[in-house]
Amino acid sequence: MKQTAQFIRLDSCPSCGAKSFSKHLTCVDHTYSKLEFELVKCDACELVFTNPRPVESENGNYYKSVDYISHTNSTKGIIGFLYKIVRGINLKRKVKVLQKHNSGKQVLDIGCGIGFFPKAANAAGYSTKGVEPDSDALKFAIENNKIEAYPLEKLESFGQEFDTVTMWHVLEHVYHLRDQLATIKKVIKPGGLFIIALPNYKSFDGQYYQKYWAGYDVPRHLYHFEEKTVASLLASFGFELEDVLPMKFDAYYVSMLSEKHKGGSTIKAFFKGLKSNKNANSNISPYSSQIYVFKNKQ
Repeated sequence: MKQTAQFIRLDSCPSCGAKSFSKHLTCVDHTYSKLEFELVKCDACELVFTNPRPVESENGNYYKSVDYISHTNSTKGIIGFLYKIVRGINLKRKVKVLQKHNSGKQVLDIGCGIGFFPKAANAAGYSTKGVEPDSDALKFAIENNKIEAYPLEKLESFGQEFDTVTMWHVLEHVYHLRDQLATIKKVIKPGGLFIIALPNYKSFDGQYYQKYWAGYDVPRHLYHFEEKTVASLLASFGFELEDVLPMKFDAYYVSMLSEKHKGGSTIKAFFKGLKSNKNANSNISPYSSQIYVFKNKQ
């Protein structure tokens, strides 16, 4: 890796290790720095990733904006208000995914943020722990949502004790991708589940908005997945894809943020979100965000 003052340029793919990339897009960080970031696509496995990326010691700075709602619980503006409505709907959806696929009650939520999913899962009868790298979000989770949560470093000390590990829109943020997945593999019981939610840049809204698409969220999102790339990555760790489920409300929320980046309208965003879901329902393109259920074939 070649390091500059503030950024690191990767010379190999974070997923497969190949060294040949093609330019994908240039996107602006609309949330915090207003800097431009380059996205490249691996010529071998087709993972899209941000390259160069911030050095690890500075990576956390890009989450400090009051507009980063998942860490601040902000209700600022219509987007913040709608985010909370969508979050409530999605929490019920996530618990239903557990109930449909999960036979055990021990759950670990990685990147639990301010703790709403562990709280909801506990209320549904699960025993849920959380880990979170952001100290402010972690404090809120423990003090306000009353969950059992730890700094991310705690992940290393867990044994093979969890029936299910969840990462809700978190894997795309992980700095050391393969190292973290190797650690996660060690804490999931044989036959246990690994449930991941991710934005999909091949969705209609991803393809329509291109560099303005909020799902890219550079540089906080370091990797930009679709079904093929996440399935290939997880297969290399012994996980088998069991199910793919839609997160239909994300198309509307992401389209609203994308229109904000463009200076567009909420009404237009609604219709783009509607078309994205319609195309996905007709198998023309995938959903804006999808839940992937993997089984640990250990």
